Amino acid sequence: MVEVIVQRIGLDAQSQAFVVILEERAGNRALPVWIGRSEAEAIAAHLNDVKRERPMTHDLAASLITGLGGLLRRVQITRVVQGTFIAELQLNRHGSNVVVDARPSDAIAIALRLGAPIFVAEALLDDDEASEADAPTDGDHLSAEELQRHLSHLRPEDFGRFTP
Repeated sequence: MVEVIVQRIGLDAQSQAFVVILEERAGNRALPVWIGRSEAEAIAAHLNDVKRERPMTHDLAASLITGLGGLLRRVQITRVVQGTFIAELQLNRHGSNVVVDARPSDAIAIALRLGAPIFVAEALLDDDEASEADAPTDGDHLSAEELQRHLSHLRPEDFGRFTP
């Protein structure tokens, strides 16, 4: 597993889909993960220190974890199954380890709120299949080569900081 940080979040100008860029903490490899609008807003709100009057869903999840005596030890994005990233929350509660299945976008939003580290399986940073995971399509499945072409044409400004 490789520790990553949320490098940036933005809008893929070609597909109009939101993407969070995870970059390895001690290196230069990155993993783009396409996410939904509400998850993008939740992550961006936390990154930009936006305070809400009432807790949003990810704030509630974080409060539930801590309120029930849990500690989020880490988030792991472990693999790709049928084109979808799989993540897990690794919790500790009263000395017992608990693993909870989660969407990467939700896991990232909760990890940021609780200050937990985020890890990605080494293979995902090097794997063409990972580049294909969760990528938006126009009704057609993109091949790995088509997706690589798509990603190679994205400009840094396409992944600017998202502002809710």
